[in-house]
Amino acid sequence: MAVNFQLLLSEIYREVLPLQSQGALAYYIPELAAVNPNMFGMHLRRLEGEEAAIGASDVKFSLQSIAKAFTLALAVSLIGEKIFERVGVEPSGSAFNSLVQLEYEKGIPRNPFINAGAMVVCDVLIDQLKNPKAEILAFVQKLADNNEIRFNEETAESENKFGFRNHALANFVKSFGNIHHNVEEVLDLYFHICSIEMSCNDLTKAFLLFANHGKVFSTGEQILNSSQTKRINAVMQTCGFYDESGEFAFTVGLPGKSGVGGGIVAVHPEKYAAAVWSPRLNAKGNSVMGMKALELLTTKLGTSIF
Repeated sequence: MAVNFQLLLSEIYREVLPLQSQGALAYYIPELAAVNPNMFGMHLRRLEGEEAAIGASDVKFSLQSIAKAFTLALAVSLIGEKIFERVGVEPSGSAFNSLVQLEYEKGIPRNPFINAGAMVVCDVLIDQLKNPKAEILAFVQKLADNNEIRFNEETAESENKFGFRNHALANFVKSFGNIHHNVEEVLDLYFHICSIEMSCNDLTKAFLLFANHGKVFSTGEQILNSSQTKRINAVMQTCGFYDESGEFAFTVGLPGKSGVGGGIVAVHPEKYAAAVWSPRLNAKGNSVMGMKALELLTTKLGTSIF
């Protein structure tokens, strides 16, 4: 029986609406603290091209850590699995900005999605690209088929000004020799990639890369091979939700990535990508309504990767 995805999203929205007042904005980033906390958008896009949307699905928001999936994909496309000589693939089991774990593991971040790991990926991209910021942005624009995607300079500046722990993390990794470039250069790139703004609509197009064996949805261009795509999906499954990744695997059962801007994107390989945006976060830094909406999606469809 064919699924009416528009009705499905409407049903999910009605069921998550009572959660709207739960959670809090990411107040430690001033630009994020100014967002309307009651916003909600959801978009689903199937590989066959069918799509459904509800709410503020075309409103751009700050990607924050969701962007780490794009920088990892670009790094893997450029140097392959050599990237994993400098950053691991294990769940962190601790906060995304933990210093303690880095000392124990001698400057090799647990995975590419914790802050220190994403900084190492940025360091690699500085090696590989002539103009890293412009080329990363162009890469994201290509995946989303939208040349209007931009950095938010105010957000990047705000994160640089108030990101004391991130400055500490970068310097700490540098002290172990796992950041090769100037720390300020690496942090500037890191803060800019986190400041990229996209909508749920944009994100479903871009993340179909991970549902389609590494092919760009709009053009069919092969960016990653099937093995590389599988490995990135595996890291998203086990590490994509800070220290709540196990809970997401348990309740939703899809690879994905979240960000403290309130966005979550998940993919069902060979089927669809789904993105949700709701800015109020739980204690682990994940969107309260977003987590529940995606749990309901896979529950109602009766399918996950498991």
